[in-house]
Amino acid sequence: MQLSDAGEAGLRALGEQVGCDVFLRGNLLTIDGDDDQVAQAATVVDELVGLAERGHTLDATTIPTVGSALGAAKRPDEVLGDVVWQNPSRDVRVTPKTAQQKHYADAIRRNTVTFGIGPAGTGKTFLAVAAAADALARHDVKRIILTRPAVEAGERLGFLPGDLMQKIDPYLRPLFDALHDMLDPERVQAYLESGVIEVAPLAFMRGRTLNDAFIILDEAQNTTPEQMKMFLTRLGYRSKMVVTGDVTQVDLPRDQRSGLIAVAEVLDEIDEVEFVRFDRRDVVRNRLVQKIVDAYDQHAETQTPELVPAGRERRRA
Repeated sequence: MQLSDAGEAGLRALGEQVGCDVFLRGNLLTIDGDDDQVAQAATVVDELVGLAERGHTLDATTIPTVGSALGAAKRPDEVLGDVVWQNPSRDVRVTPKTAQQKHYADAIRRNTVTFGIGPAGTGKTFLAVAAAADALARHDVKRIILTRPAVEAGERLGFLPGDLMQKIDPYLRPLFDALHDMLDPERVQAYLESGVIEVAPLAFMRGRTLNDAFIILDEAQNTTPEQMKMFLTRLGYRSKMVVTGDVTQVDLPRDQRSGLIAVAEVLDEIDEVEFVRFDRRDVVRNRLVQKIVDAYDQHAETQTPELVPAGRERRRA
């Protein structure tokens, strides 16, 4: 196996992961750093070789996955080998990219209600939609319901132009995008027309009981505590819920507490409910996003401590 399979971006990712300078000349890999860093890098390289020999495709995203797994005392195969959703017709295969994403996927399978809380780019919504598609394909549920609070525009839906789908499209577009990444477009359209997949604003959940469904509430930081209670009590028989959000990006009025923050205090000790928290190490978008998230976290700790993610201790000066 040639480590060049991972490309220049992969070598940079390896260097950043272990804090070393990494050089590749032909098949000779040189790692320059202190003893502990070099030893860590060697372990990562050994795991990469093993993954390649077992048929895994290596790219720039594989290195952080291996580092994350080793840091959490997990085998990289255990993380990369967990196929949350697969669509051979579109060559789509969704697997966790970090150890915490693996924990999140397991939590969704294990629990009736799972909360995924963390910054943008950590795969909270994407993995939830993948799990929903898998549950539907396995006939564990009969429908998928995707919902989101419509608060960002500061307008009531009734005053927005167009029919219902046109009104809610801007709010729910990320969920549509994830669906189209998982399923053939024709299948998505057929499911929407038949009601197998339902996409609606959170306000439309009131008064309903949702049986035989996989329900995803996205952008839950923009719910009020009352809305969160309303949503959770829609849970019916043979159903599963996943609630995702980022408590540092609340769009509610400043005097309004987020339902996603409040619910952790209310439900933390209830069986079949689990809270999975992500941080910048789980960001799987462009690596610059991870640095942006970290910069905002550091700024929040010194300038706006109310925006520090729940559960994170402030750094000491």
